Amino acid sequence: MAVYRETTTSRDAETVAPDPPRLAWRKQMRQRVLAAARDLTCDSGWDQVSLSAVAAAAEVSRPSVYKEFGNRAGLGRALVDRETQVFLGGVAEVLHPGLPDTGAALENAVHYVLTEAHRNPLVRAVVLAAREGSDSLLPYLTARADPVFGAAQDLLRAWLTERFPDQDGLLVEVAADVAVRMTLSHLVLPGGDARATADRISLAVMKVLR
Repeated sequence: MAVYRETTTSRDAETVAPDPPRLAWRKQMRQRVLAAARDLTCDSGWDQVSLSAVAAAAEVSRPSVYKEFGNRAGLGRALVDRETQVFLGGVAEVLHPGLPDTGAALENAVHYVLTEAHRNPLVRAVVLAAREGSDSLLPYLTARADPVFGAAQDLLRAWLTERFPDQDGLLVEVAADVAVRMTLSHLVLPGGDARATADRISLAVMKVLR
């Protein structure tokens, strides 16, 4: 029996229907609001950011911000989620394909996180404020149930599974949990040289797996 499969030509692939005007405006507005919230957080810290200030900076109405994000907490979560996507993209580039030695590859990834967090103005603003006990964006970075923590853990667990395909799944999950928790704790309370810290975290993870 012949099987018909619908194929997509190169012409079809290049033809993408534009978003309806209302949806296009909403996407643009969302990005403007998030960009404004990021700038204000970097300048003054999240504790000083209000929805009114964000709306004014983004040149949109305050009701539009409320409608899109719900409340200030919703805006904070969306801001951290967007930054996390970009940040974890950089981590993935370090891990894949990465060095042949798994421990060394993991050390490079942790070192990237520690150093890039210092260079990233938003992450730096959150972490520095958290050291002073004031910034309420920190839970989005560190809470276990939060998508940020889960996304980092999922990325590392998948990578470790590729490196150790015969390893017990529970041990791989524990190893990913150890790596993410230790790295986040060192972001908030740095333990010295970033390279030495990355080496210790990598060593701990490899001990779990071996």
